[in-house]
Amino acid sequence: MGATGQGDAEEPQVDDEESTAVLRTVGKVIKMCRERKGMTQAELGTAIRYSEEQVSSVERGRRAPMPQFLEAADDVLGAGGVIAGLQKDVEEARYPKKVRDLAKLEAKAVDLGAYASHHIHGLLQTSAYAEALYAMRRPTYTEDEINRHVAARMARKCVFDRLPSPLVSFVQEEVTLRRPIGGRMVLRQQLEHLLEVSALRHVEIQVMPTDREDHAGMAGSLQLLKLSDGKTVGHSEAQLHSHLISDPREVQILEMRYGMIRAQALTPRESLAFIEKVLGEET
Repeated sequence: MGATGQGDAEEPQVDDEESTAVLRTVGKVIKMCRERKGMTQAELGTAIRYSEEQVSSVERGRRAPMPQFLEAADDVLGAGGVIAGLQKDVEEARYPKKVRDLAKLEAKAVDLGAYASHHIHGLLQTSAYAEALYAMRRPTYTEDEINRHVAARMARKCVFDRLPSPLVSFVQEEVTLRRPIGGRMVLRQQLEHLLEVSALRHVEIQVMPTDREDHAGMAGSLQLLKLSDGKTVGHSEAQLHSHLISDPREVQILEMRYGMIRAQALTPRESLAFIEKVLGEET
C-alpha cells in the first residue's frame, strides 16, 4: 500500500480480457510518458503521492488508476491531457462485463422496452436507490464494489440523452413504487425522479396494478432492445445469472409478452396519476 494515504484510491481490477486490454494500453501510455520525461517509477510515485508499487501496478495494467492518479500524472509528466483524457476509458473498464455488454446494446437501440417486477428498473433508478439495492446484496459487496456497480448503472442512463432519441417504455409493477428501498426519503426521491423522466417526450412509464387478474409478466422481468440494424434482442435476469436472448423464436415470445403486459397495465396518463398518488401518500 502507499505510504501517503492514497493507496485505497486504486482498486484491484478486472478479470475479463476486454478490460485487461484497456488497462494495459493505459499503462503503456503512462510508462511511455514517464520514460520520455526521464523519471523512474519511484520518482513519479513521489511526485504524485503514490507508491512505486502502485505506479508499477498501473503501468503493468494490473490496477485501474483513479482520476486523481491520471490527472496528477498528466500534470507531472507534461502529457498535455493525453493521460488525463484516458479517464473515460478507465472508468468503463471498471464496469462489470455484463453491464458493458448491455450498455453497448442500449446505445444502439432505437426502441427499448422493459418490464420490472421487483424493483425500479435500472435505467430509472436514482443513485441513492441503486446504492441501497447493491448494499443489501448477499453475499455482501465491499464499498468499492458498490461504488463500481452504482457508477456503471448511472452511466447507462445516457440513453435518455441520445440524439436522435430512442423510444423508451417501461412497465413497473405497483409494488416497486411502494417498497421503501433505502428508506422513505430515498423512495420519495425515486418517485419524483420517475415523474421527471416520464415528462420526456420519448419516454413512457406505465404501472401494472397489483389487483390485475390477468398478467402476462408472471415469469419475471424482461427487456427488449430493437437495434438500428433491425435486429431485436432480449435481456433477462435471474437469481445468479443475467443473459442476452438473440434466438428469434425466443425474442418473439418476449415481444408478445411485453405487448400484453403493456396492454394490461394502466395507460401512461393513468400511470402518471397513480405515481403522483403514491408520492402523495409518502409525504
